[in-house]
Amino acid sequence: MLMLPARAQDKQFFDVPFVPTPYVVIEEMLRLAGVTAKDTVMDLGSGDGRVPVTAALLHGARGLGVELDPELVAQSTAYAAAAGVADRVRILQQDLFKADLSEATVITLYLLPGIMGRLQQTLYNLKPGTRLVSHDFRLGDWQPDAVTQIRKNTFLWVVPAKVAGQWRFETTLPGKPELELELRQKFQEVDGYGRFSGRHAQMWEAKLRGDRITFAMVDDRDRENEAAMYFEGRINGDVIEGQVRRGTGRQQTVHNWRAQRVAAVKP
Repeated sequence: MLMLPARAQDKQFFDVPFVPTPYVVIEEMLRLAGVTAKDTVMDLGSGDGRVPVTAALLHGARGLGVELDPELVAQSTAYAAAAGVADRVRILQQDLFKADLSEATVITLYLLPGIMGRLQQTLYNLKPGTRLVSHDFRLGDWQPDAVTQIRKNTFLWVVPAKVAGQWRFETTLPGKPELELELRQKFQEVDGYGRFSGRHAQMWEAKLRGDRITFAMVDDRDRENEAAMYFEGRINGDVIEGQVRRGTGRQQTVHNWRAQRVAAVKP
């Protein structure tokens, strides 16, 4: 790994102290986020540029750094050139609160808790599926999707689609039963309840990751022959489409389903 020249680590610039992330932690952050050559990795408060440069060197990803200190921007740009990845790494001299984050598929963070809290809502509103990975500090009360410890704590969040509200389903299940659900959401945590063929319906084992949702329900129209229904779908705004597996083993059948949001989130 190409190493940077030494620099005082306790010098403060603006509101954020520059404390470089160890390379072993950077590599774990990128591994946990599943970075590939298809990704654009943006480091907020990129310091000396080691995160975007490492993403380009190890994974062939595009790297973006956002850094307010012009001295560090110059150092980062020189580092990318020396590492031979200047064609895949850009360092932007910007305030991280004003930066356009929409280009990123992965955002890396090593920021103090107060700044993480201020960024929480902005990051939550990014495109579903965007991966956020932080060294040491959490995003307020947003629980991580995964946590690892390789020298330091590393946290991963996958930005979830917004699914709260009332949904009306169409399915190709036998008898085409009527199904309506009200989904409740706190970040990626989701649950719901509704009606299935005129009776109360409970939602089980709901999981939301990016724009994908899975959950189970019970088809109890025939109480002597109840069957589990395993739904999986992809969310696109106010529409979810996917497949539902009914039953298990040789008795399992697969059907299509589509849901439309018919009422917005309750205040």
